[in-house]
Amino acid sequence: MSMSTASRGTSRGAERLVVIGGDAAGMSAASQARRMKGPDELQIVAFERGHFTSYSACGIPYWVGGDVTERDRLIARTPQEHRARDIDLRMRTEVTEIDVERGRVRARDVDSGAESWTSYDKLVIATGARPIRPDLPGADAPGVHGVQTLDDGQELLDTLARTRGRRAVVVGAGYIGVEMAEALINRGYEVTVVNRGREPMSTLDPDMGRLVHEAMEGLGITMVNDAEVTKLLTGDDGRVRAVVTDDGEYPADVVVLGIGVRPETGLAKAAGLPLGHHGGLLTDLAMRVRGQENVWAGGDCVEVLDLVSGQERHIALGTHANKHGQVIGTNAGGGYATFPGVVGTAVSKVCDLEIARTGLREKDARRVGLQFESVTIESTSRAGYYPGASLMTVKMLAECRTGRLLGVQIVGREGAGKRVDIAAVALTAGMTVEQMTALDLGYAPPFSPVWDPVLVAARKAAVKVRAS
Repeated sequence: MSMSTASRGTSRGAERLVVIGGDAAGMSAASQARRMKGPDELQIVAFERGHFTSYSACGIPYWVGGDVTERDRLIARTPQEHRARDIDLRMRTEVTEIDVERGRVRARDVDSGAESWTSYDKLVIATGARPIRPDLPGADAPGVHGVQTLDDGQELLDTLARTRGRRAVVVGAGYIGVEMAEALINRGYEVTVVNRGREPMSTLDPDMGRLVHEAMEGLGITMVNDAEVTKLLTGDDGRVRAVVTDDGEYPADVVVLGIGVRPETGLAKAAGLPLGHHGGLLTDLAMRVRGQENVWAGGDCVEVLDLVSGQERHIALGTHANKHGQVIGTNAGGGYATFPGVVGTAVSKVCDLEIARTGLREKDARRVGLQFESVTIESTSRAGYYPGASLMTVKMLAECRTGRLLGVQIVGREGAGKRVDIAAVALTAGMTVEQMTALDLGYAPPFSPVWDPVLVAARKAAVKVRAS
């Protein structure tokens, strides 16, 4: 094993920015910092332990399912393109230690094992998140896959290509679990989803999750709710062969873990950097790690402020990661930018069923001590008489007395999901449901009824708040 130490800065006096992580937040930060300062002023070194950079992790289920036919279509910028911008990007290199006191990181070449120290003047931590892998017998057996990176997606596709059987079990029914279940159905697999919750999509209230449940069963997916996995059985060849719960055993030729992710903050914790209740790094509005002058963090490894509840949350989404990177790169490059927080907006689909949410669920509102009214309405995506109109269900939460909008959930067909953006803007602006009823939204029969479904819900919520 070789060990060397790279000097701080360069002979020409340029500062050195070190970036740990080569996906959305890390390379957005590196690219933005390069726009702010040229190589004579700022040397940028980035470490990525995988084979790919700047890719869409959100697109992996659609690649696995065959909607996206080529892996490389998910890659926004290759290592060569980053290097052409004077970013010293070191692939297949894993950072194993952060020495904050001395301003340096230790990195190991994944293939050769060689290690070296690299000094920094400024550091960006963008280590992402890791799939939750249950501490159960058989959880590490061949044929069991988490899906978080392009490398993970490729390993899963390789397994599907080698596997003769056509039975798949997805453990968990969050966004990844639901999307992977559909992807495996598209691949011709017999799919069972084992979910510990009452209904799929725990990011929704159970009454809305029930609509997703019905749609998944309509696709031929077997839903097993209120089920806790106790172990994974393996065959004589060591490969997974079944998922076991307290109530049953479900044969499996392949298992996909869709039970969520945790911030990848082992390095940060070992370095003594501050972590929140959810295990993510804590930062200020400039995405600077609290208590550190020249260390920033962004992406799936951080916790962010929820503008509705006022509390810190961990939300792993590429939209946030790219924004974090822009803010970090601006600040590391000598400018000033902030990331004020989020309202928790997300959208997904099961076949042609669109699923969207923003703000708080009922249990979120109760947990932070908010009193609220909730309403649920059914409406159509277009004027009822216009061809192609389809039903959608909108659920809305509003704070008692003030009428402040607290959250919206939408489940419906084409045209339903992106309507959540109306609510996301209203939440960010701190609007009341009464104010929302006067929003001047676009209308024509092919696009909406005269009263948009979100405004119908707002009007009903306003009436309920006034009567409370």
